[in-house]
Amino acid sequence: MAPKPITSPVPVEWYPSLSVLMLSIGLVLTASFFIYEATSSKRSRSLAKEITIGAVSSFFLGFGSLFLLLATGVYV
Repeated sequence: MAPKPITSPVPVEWYPSLSVLMLSIGLVLTASFFIYEATSSKRSRSLAKEITIGAVSSFFLGFGSLFLLLATGVYV
C-alpha cells in the first residue's frame, strides 16, 4: 500500500486571492496601529489593544506573505 501524498487544504487557484486579501487586511491593521500610536497620548494608551492589533496584523501579514510566495512559485 503506497502512502498518500500530502495535499494542500487550500486550492492552488486561491493563492493569489488569499495573498492580496490577507496582505490588504494586514496593511490596514498596521496603518490603524500607527495612527493609534501617533494620535493617542501616553496616558490613554492601552497595552492590551496595542498587543492585540500588533498580533492580528502580524498574523495577516505573515500568512499573506506565505500565500504570495506560494502563488509566485518560490515555494513549490
